[in-house]
Amino acid sequence: MIDPQRQEAVQSAQLVVVKIGSRVLTTEEGLLDIERVGNIGQQCHELLAGGKKVVVVSSGAVGAGMGRLGLSTRPCVLPELQAVAAVGQSCLTEAYERSLGSFGRHVAQLLLVADDMHDRGRYLNIRNTLRSLLKYGAIPIINENDSVSTAELQTTFGDNDQLAALVATLLGADALVLLSDVEGLFDQDPKNPEARRISTVREIDSTVESMVHDCSGGISKGGMASKLKAAKTVNEVGIHCFIGSGRQESILQEFVQGHDVGTFFLGKNDLMPAKKRWLGWSASVSGKLVVDAGARQAVLERGSSLLPAGVLAVSGNFVVGDVVTLEATDGSCFARGLVNYGSDDLERIRGLKTDRVLEILGVCACDEVIHRDDLVVICREGVTSQSQSPLTPES
Repeated sequence: MIDPQRQEAVQSAQLVVVKIGSRVLTTEEGLLDIERVGNIGQQCHELLAGGKKVVVVSSGAVGAGMGRLGLSTRPCVLPELQAVAAVGQSCLTEAYERSLGSFGRHVAQLLLVADDMHDRGRYLNIRNTLRSLLKYGAIPIINENDSVSTAELQTTFGDNDQLAALVATLLGADALVLLSDVEGLFDQDPKNPEARRISTVREIDSTVESMVHDCSGGISKGGMASKLKAAKTVNEVGIHCFIGSGRQESILQEFVQGHDVGTFFLGKNDLMPAKKRWLGWSASVSGKLVVDAGARQAVLERGSSLLPAGVLAVSGNFVVGDVVTLEATDGSCFARGLVNYGSDDLERIRGLKTDRVLEILGVCACDEVIHRDDLVVICREGVTSQSQSPLTPES
């Protein structure tokens, strides 16, 4: 059955970021599933033939490496895990090249670490490279550089769901597609025969998040909680998100045709400006400000700047122009911005009216702690409400 609302949302989509999970691309034995890669490649070719641009974020390097090296279990020692990923990455890229090459397509491999997204210059370089590849008609195959990124150095994205969300925001994609071994979001544990798939989500709130039922184990790092986090990120930016089963033979075609498969998460309003997309989700954070309820409401509901009077506490060591987060008194983070005062000066003027800043500091460089043009909301939960139900179960 065609879903009119979904069809309307996707029919104009020109740029789609497709993330493919490890469980989609590997067999039960941990080997790279060449047939599945071929099927994904064919579907990507069909999207391209239909006039869309496609960027692929692909997991599967560790699983592919395990298969190539004849390993039956995932290594636990970090250097061994990275070595397996290095072996597997070449296998993975070769498989995509063979699949898409049969249709006259070319692939390009990009391996990224989190710092590439935090640094503004490198962020823009990645964006420009990806845009050029798309201009040439090539299909970027992106993965985290597991051979050099480590949790100890805090340069990991955590899993490719988050990497895919950052790539989608970087490019200003129209839609993010997350393909896994699950058919979508269910209202209860999918193993329960009475569980119902949620067809459309208009707002990811605590009710939606309570539907997460993940199990650990195997070769996959992500899960439904990770996918909801990715969906929440891109939805706030203005990008639609879709979660579906990558094992379904024509899942990408079903998605672009608006069929009632998987779970579709509607993006909010228009696409957020490029600078704010980087500021809100990719920029490195140097500190945080705890603000009062009035300031939080002003930022969230009226799009106001943050003034010194609304700041309750200052944390971190930062200077003018650094990125800081805004938190409510309960610890929830709801915004990010470029600060106009260093941490030392801000500690002295927090809670004060603007007209007292000159008296305390001897100079008033700016009335606002963070101007609204340099402020981006990253979470609105509990602030806005929908006139219609935020959920649509499967028909």
